[in-house]
Formats: sequence, structure tokens, C-alpha cells
Amino acid sequence: MTMSRPALLLLLILLLALPLGVVQAQQATAHPWQSLTPAEQDMLSPLRDKWDNLSPHRQNHMLKRAEHWVTLPPRRREEIRERIARWQRMTPVQRARTRRELERFHRLPPERQAELRAAFRRFQQLPPDQQERLLRQWHSQSPADRREWLHHMGPNGALPPPDMRPFGGAGGGGMDGGRLGGGGGGPSGHR
Repeated sequence: MTMSRPALLLLLILLLALPLGVVQAQQATAHPWQSLTPAEQDMLSPLRDKWDNLSPHRQNHMLKRAEHWVTLPPRRREEIRERIARWQRMTPVQRARTRRELERFHRLPPERQAELRAAFRRFQQLPPDQQERLLRQWHSQSPADRREWLHHMGPNGALPPPDMRPFGGAGGGGMDGGRLGGGGGGPSGHR
């Protein structure tokens, strides 16, 4: 039996598309919390109460991230857990503001992003009393003063962390009331 060209072409297309459909179907499979390994449950514990309500796509994304996270040193894993828990405690408004600031930060030139990340790392390495003093100074400044400080910050300057208003801080949105010089946001925390 000979097949016509259009029928052969259709068959070929269907055969080539079949593996793609199987892969997509596998990716869309939900993973109930109880089906996760103990290591996955440990890493994803901040999401425990919401896990079964996440879309299968989102569950798969988080499981892929968990595969990577379990290869990280314990200290780094704890930092990630804390970040996930902090994100879960945020309101939708706070999450939206954080996303906007992160987008603004990513629009900065790479050199400026590097400067801000380096300054933030220097801040994190300061003794707690110096961090508190810088934070008090930062929060007492007007947005214009904050912009000026950021603009003139030298290579050894330490930058206070972004305003943590969603977690109890005071002041404007972001590191300078939402008006960072150059249209930026804060250090992203991505490494």
C-alpha cells in the first residue's frame, strides 16, 4: 500500500509531535506533597500548606530548583529557605512592589548593578552596631539625600539594605523611597 504525499506528511508530523506531547503531558503532572522525597519536603517546607494547590507547572519548577538546592552548602540552603518563607509572608501588594523594584534594578547598567551588589555585601560584613548606625542614618535621610549618598558612594562605601518596610521597617518604598538615582532598585539578592 502506498500513501499519498499529504497522508505521508501528516503521518510524519504526527509521529514527530507525539514525543513532544508526551513530554508536555509528563511536565504537567501534579506532584502531591506526600509523593515528595524527604529531602524535597525539607527544602520546600515553607510551601507545604500551599503545595497541593500550586499548578503542576509551578510544582515542576520548584522541584527542579530543589534538585539544585540540595547540592548547595547547608548555609546557602538556609538562606534560600528564609527567602522563600519571607516571600510567603508578604502580601500581594508587597510582592508586587518587590517585583517592580527588582525589575528596576535589572534595568540598571551591569556596572551599576555590580556596584550596588558589592556595596550591599560590604554592608552585610559590617558589625551589627555599625549596620544599625547606618540604617538609622539612612532612614533619617530624605529621598533626595539618599539619592545623593548613592550617587557619591565610593568604591568602599557600604550600602544599607533595601527598606524592609514589608517586614516592619519604616520609610519609603525601596532603598530611597522608591526613587533610586538612575531609576534603580536594590540589590537583587541573586548570586
